[in-house]
Amino acid sequence: MNQNSPNKKFRVWIPLLLSLFFISGMFLGVRLMQFKYFPQATAPNELESSNLSTNLGNGRVEEVLRYIDARYVDDVDKDALVEKVIKNILKDLDPHSNYISAKDLQSVNEQLEGNFDGIGVEFVILDDTLKVVSPLAGGPSDKVGIKAGDKIITVQDTAISGTGITNADVIAKLRGKSGSKVDLGIMRGDNPELIPFTVTRDEIPINSVDVSYMVDEETGYVKINRFSATTYNEFMEGMEKMVEKGMKNLIIDVRQNPGGYLTEATKILNQIIKERGELLVYTEGRTSARNPYKTNGLTHHDIENVSVIIDEGSASASEILAGAVQDLDRGTIIGRRSFGKGLVQEQYDLSDGGALRLTIGKYY
Repeated sequence: MNQNSPNKKFRVWIPLLLSLFFISGMFLGVRLMQFKYFPQATAPNELESSNLSTNLGNGRVEEVLRYIDARYVDDVDKDALVEKVIKNILKDLDPHSNYISAKDLQSVNEQLEGNFDGIGVEFVILDDTLKVVSPLAGGPSDKVGIKAGDKIITVQDTAISGTGITNADVIAKLRGKSGSKVDLGIMRGDNPELIPFTVTRDEIPINSVDVSYMVDEETGYVKINRFSATTYNEFMEGMEKMVEKGMKNLIIDVRQNPGGYLTEATKILNQIIKERGELLVYTEGRTSARNPYKTNGLTHHDIENVSVIIDEGSASASEILAGAVQDLDRGTIIGRRSFGKGLVQEQYDLSDGGALRLTIGKYY
C-alpha cells in the first residue's frame, strides 16, 4: 500500500483534532459555568480599574474592599471604610497601638514637638462664645493688646459666635503659617462695638514644664506635664535658676504625666544620678533587639535629696523616671500607684498623610 495515501494522512491528524476538540469544550464549559453561577463576579482587571486604590495589595482585606468598591449596592465613603478597617485591626492589639489620620497628625505631633504656629492665646468656649482666658506673655496676641476676658466674635470678618463652634474649629481658624495675618473682631467688657485687631501668627511654644520654683530656701519644685522634645532643656533652665537660689533638694512632680519621649526622661535621670554605668531601663521586643539606657555620670549640679510625686495618671516615661529613682535608691517616691504602661511605641508615616503608632517593644 502507498504510505502517502489520503487515509494514512487523515489518521495521523485524528489525535491532534480530538485534542483541540476537548480543549475547546473544556474552555467553553468553564465560561458557561462562570456565567451561570457567578453572574456578578468581576474580572480582576475590572476591579483594578475601579476608584479604590489598587496599591492596597492582594490580601484578603484588600480584595474585599475592592469588591465593595466595585459592586456594593450603594455608594460608600472609601476613606472612612478603610480607616474603620485599620482601627478594628489595631483594636485587638493593645490600647497604645493606633492609627492617626492625616487631619489629626499635626495636633498630635505638636504635643510632642513642643511648638506650633498660631496667635498665642488660651481660650475657652462659654455660651457658644470664644473667650480669651489669657494671652501668652510676649506672644502675637499680647503684642497687639488682646487681654484676658476678651471675646473673639469674628475671624476674617466672619462671625464665629453663636454658630456652634468647637475647639477643633477654633484651632483650624486661628492657627496658621508663621508670618501670616488674621483679622479678629473683639468684644471687650460691655462695649457692644467690636474692636478690630490684626494678629501676625508666630511660633508658639508648648511648654512641658509647667512651673519650677523654690519651695523653701533649699528645696526646688518642678512640675512636668509630658516628655516632649523640649522637656530636658526646659528642665535644665529651671534647674539653673533654682541652683542660683541655693537649691540642694529637688521635688519632681509627674502626676497626670502620660509620658512621651523616653530619651528626655533618661537625660533628666542623668542629672540626678551621679554614678556612671547604672542601668536605668532597657527596651526589647520580638523584632527589636535589647536596647539599654545607662547613666553617663555627667551631672551638672550637686543635688542631695530627690523626691518624685506620681499618681494613677503617671505613665510610660514618667514611670521609668520614678522607677529608676526607686530601684537605684536615689530618692523617695510619693503618691499613688501609677498607671502601669510598660510598652514602647514607634511612629511610621503612611502614604495617606497619616501615621501608624505601633507598639514594638516593652520596658524592662
